[in-house]
Amino acid sequence: MRAPGDELDLFPGDKNAGPAPKSGSGTETPGSPAGVPESDRPLAARMRPRSLSEFQGQSHLLGPGRVLRAMLDRGEVGSMIFWGPPGSGKTTLARLLAEGTDARFESFSAVTEGVARVREIIGEAKERQRATGRKTILFCDEIHRFNKAQQDAFLPHVEDGTIILMGATTENPSFEVVRPLLSRAPVFLLEPLSEASISVILRTALEDPDRGLASMDLLCGDDVLAFLAKESDGDARRALGILEGAANLAGQGGTLTPELVTEAAQLRFAIYDKSGEEHFNLISALHKAVRGSDPDGALYWLARMLEGGEDPLYLARRLIRMATEDIGLSEPGALQVAVAARDAYHFLGSPEGELALAEATVYLATCPKSNRIYLGWKGAQRAARETPGAPVPLTIRNAPTDLMKDLGYGAGYRYDHDEAHGVAPQTYLPDEVEGEAFYTPGPYGHEATIQKRLEWWAEKRAEAKEKAEGEGEGEGEG
Repeated sequence: MRAPGDELDLFPGDKNAGPAPKSGSGTETPGSPAGVPESDRPLAARMRPRSLSEFQGQSHLLGPGRVLRAMLDRGEVGSMIFWGPPGSGKTTLARLLAEGTDARFESFSAVTEGVARVREIIGEAKERQRATGRKTILFCDEIHRFNKAQQDAFLPHVEDGTIILMGATTENPSFEVVRPLLSRAPVFLLEPLSEASISVILRTALEDPDRGLASMDLLCGDDVLAFLAKESDGDARRALGILEGAANLAGQGGTLTPELVTEAAQLRFAIYDKSGEEHFNLISALHKAVRGSDPDGALYWLARMLEGGEDPLYLARRLIRMATEDIGLSEPGALQVAVAARDAYHFLGSPEGELALAEATVYLATCPKSNRIYLGWKGAQRAARETPGAPVPLTIRNAPTDLMKDLGYGAGYRYDHDEAHGVAPQTYLPDEVEGEAFYTPGPYGHEATIQKRLEWWAEKRAEAKEKAEGEGEGEGEG
């Protein structure tokens, strides 16, 4: 019989029901896969921090006076989204926040479970809240894998307080999480762990007698840990996985070396997502390095994207865009080089054709820069939108028929080649935009020559106009 004051648990198996058993006990840890003893779990899973004191990194969120630290101290949490790279501590941080409250923690992954499971958890949460007054924290890992309609399923239950939603995503929430959900769940950005933080995590794993590798009596210098930390690219899970692999290669009482770490790491994949935020981040970096006349930076980002599996022809198209947007007529050969690089890659393929892309990248980065073509085109587009009905001046209209000639088409047109200096005193813009200057050359490269040429034409056009007006006045007086 239940003693007075005992809570009626309609939902047994609470993940916050008690401390996890120690590694090596042969029993299961709450939240671990069913039937998997703690000692058989991967090192990264065993070493998941159990308290804030074991958590490394994210001081901008967990330092004194910071918002998540304040939540932990108060034992009160609200809905939120954690955004950060793999291995930065998103799931662990959610669990630590939940453990500081009296709420039930329910975790599921949008990769393996769907809305049906969400409805089940929400149904249990409603009954739990009605029967005991206890809240439920619903942690959704990889929330960006849910489509818009699936994410919308959370909204009414977050709104009425049935659940406290904690989502985790490696993708930019601005693109991957629906706006109504973002308005109810603030985003907290987790940063990649520093090499120093990862070194601490690795040393702890080597020396932990219960969950770690202390029983293997491994020798490992700080220089090797620093090398491993650098290889992990800010991902604690990856770092611990490499450490475990290297430890197995070294064996009982062995010594960890950079060679063993390299063997355990095998291929160090580039951090790149061809369809996600990193795609846009890296192409932005490449474009800005070219614009900033930094060939080294431009080559680095080009290499990063190619190593990450980006389509080389996509990069060729972007180089052509850079040639027109950021160089233009300051170096007319830039567009030719960019197009030639595209054609060369198309002809040669990888890896030989990638050198043509590298050559074009360096050429563009070292060209004089000008965005005057870009600005001129934008100005012309704006004027075209604002004056869509402006008629072509009669003077410069074509007159292939007698009727059109009778209507004044082409009347007064002066053939520039027959004029002194090849410049006729006439305008080529409609009255609505008369006097606008869309293209103004810059002071660098070939555009400096173009500017002198335009100034000379303007001077000769003004002289011809003044002469024509003088002749007209003379005829009137006669």
